[in-house]
Amino acid sequence: MSTLDWNALRAGGSVALVFAVPFSIAARIVGDGHKHPGLASLLSLAALIGFVLGAGVAAWVQPLRLPLKHGIICAVGTYVIAQAVFIIVRAIRGNDIRWLAAIFNLTAVAVAGLIGGGLGSALQRRGMFPSTSRGSS
Repeated sequence: MSTLDWNALRAGGSVALVFAVPFSIAARIVGDGHKHPGLASLLSLAALIGFVLGAGVAAWVQPLRLPLKHGIICAVGTYVIAQAVFIIVRAIRGNDIRWLAAIFNLTAVAVAGLIGGGLGSALQRRGMFPSTSRGSS
């Protein structure tokens, strides 16, 4: 028996990609310009909220009673995939790669995944389940 619900991870990852990645890209563009550091920070915070949402969806949708695990794996997995693409693009363009920033952001995304997992768990504890799983609870 698998301890991961891959459908839940895909659902949460899709939400994270839609909400977090565009803000991450915008934060990188604004931050690289060095003209609006406050805006770059705000966009980075919005990206973290997107990872919380995605992790929350993964945690809420999974029926295995492992919401924190699904939340963290969803957020970290989505971040690693997106960051790998960003790093490859930067390397192809000949831009410097900020490894320390990527690792620091991974830590923040892991915390966002934990928060999202906790939110998904709270919804399940209150008896709120996705409509697709109501019959199985």
